[in-house]
Amino acid sequence: MTRSVLSDKTTAHGSAAPRYLAPDVLTRRVLNPLVAVSTRLGLPLAGSRVLAVRGRTSGEWRTTPVNPLTIDGTRYLVAPRGHTQWVRNLRAAGTGELRAGRRSEAFTAVEVPDADKPALLREYLRRWAWEVGMFFDGVDASATDAELLAAAPKHPVFRITSAERVHR
Repeated sequence: MTRSVLSDKTTAHGSAAPRYLAPDVLTRRVLNPLVAVSTRLGLPLAGSRVLAVRGRTSGEWRTTPVNPLTIDGTRYLVAPRGHTQWVRNLRAAGTGELRAGRRSEAFTAVEVPDADKPALLREYLRRWAWEVGMFFDGVDASATDAELLAAAPKHPVFRITSAERVHR
């Protein structure tokens, strides 16, 4: 289950609030930590990684499990839950690390415009729908380009480029 912390509804000021579906207690306290620990031990679940990004106000490392997407040698991070804290931190920092086991890969990130997202979202859903499909409001890999384009503003996507490999 998820709870909508910020949604696509308009705010009191008439502007649209960015969508964010917060994880429920089971996901936050059990599932995400389990995936993160497994990945830190070098046993990533279906290619997952631990994303580490500096907090935009604290400067401290913040971590969360993610599912990197690779298409034609280019890598992306998709935010199925919307405009999460890691998205906001990555926008502010522009850099982060992907971690698995003792390997840590520094990267730079550039946000992908909504117009360029349909093919990326389709492939992400093709690969990860079993895990994240519930966050896409019925849109799946077989959706039309128009349906994926309509969903695009709800799901930030970053193109990531490797900066260096670090062994911890």
